[in-house]
Amino acid sequence: MTEIVIKKSRFIGYAARVNNEDEAKAFIAKVAGEHPKASHVAFAYVLPSTARTSDGGEPRGSAGLPIYNVINRRNLQNTAIAVVRYFGGTLLGKGGLIRAYGKAAGLAAVLIG
Repeated sequence: MTEIVIKKSRFIGYAARVNNEDEAKAFIAKVAGEHPKASHVAFAYVLPSTARTSDGGEPRGSAGLPIYNVINRRNLQNTAIAVVRYFGGTLLGKGGLIRAYGKAAGLAAVLIG
């Protein structure tokens, strides 16, 4: 788990190795379950034949895609990353969200290689 704060919003990143889609979904559900009061839970996972992303209620392309890009750029396989956001009261804009989710995902990805 990693955490960054940007303009009072907390971004908490989690990463896990997963062997199949069921494990990826279970990992994401576990993270979401640990943060029931979070504003958003965005994720991406990559398996040999499947890749999925979710913006978790953020504007389209501002959360799931940056997380996926971290996984892809690092050539990670069998990897799931989820980033939890607690809104801090200041709008970050789409560019700010892309940078924040990407940074949180990058820090989490370091934990698994």
